[in-house]
Amino acid sequence: MAEKIEVKKKVLSENDRLAADIRTSLKEREIVALNFVSSPGSGKTSLLERTLEALGSELRIAMIAGDVQTENDADRLVRAGGERVKPLVTGGSCHLDARMITGVLSDMDIEDVELLIIENVGNLVCPSGFDLGEDMKVVLISTTEGDDKPLKYPAMFRRSSVMVINKVDLLGTSDFDVETVRRNALSINPDLKIFEVSCRSGFGLDAWYAWLRELVSERTPAALVES
Repeated sequence: MAEKIEVKKKVLSENDRLAADIRTSLKEREIVALNFVSSPGSGKTSLLERTLEALGSELRIAMIAGDVQTENDADRLVRAGGERVKPLVTGGSCHLDARMITGVLSDMDIEDVELLIIENVGNLVCPSGFDLGEDMKVVLISTTEGDDKPLKYPAMFRRSSVMVINKVDLLGTSDFDVETVRRNALSINPDLKIFEVSCRSGFGLDAWYAWLRELVSERTPAALVES
């Protein structure tokens, strides 16, 4: 048992070293990096599609689309207008890690990118323990799931900075309660910033877009913004 624990420590230590290198490199380039995490089907790709459609001509956005077996999500993002989208197929691994991100970034032109979004594998367990060099994690939950998700997967919500509640257009079709999920999430992480959105109806997306604009403007030098 002790041997397994030691191996895990070495893996995480190496991951943290690589993640620190990624973070330093991205900050030197004034790039904001977000790590999107959720369970399967919460709507990560749908939110990213809507984000590209709304902000793709305004912000210089690059995306890494993680998936276990296919490039389907990457293809969807390209069709939504993504000009710099790279698929990252894990071949069975339940999470992305910093080594994978390092490999993809070495093959991407990100010199003038303002916002890098990493779409992680659909999983609320494994990805919580792996730093990818991001500025923050964004966790999505949908109204088609249980409102106790934050209590069942506390590590993910504790390590995230933002929670997006998606599919609010479906409220009332199940027992999901927004106030309950908010209360549960904030009991784990009182500092969580929370958005309520519907990628289908567009509800709440303007606030989401405004937050992304502000995030990028805080990182981007004024001279670059004005140009």
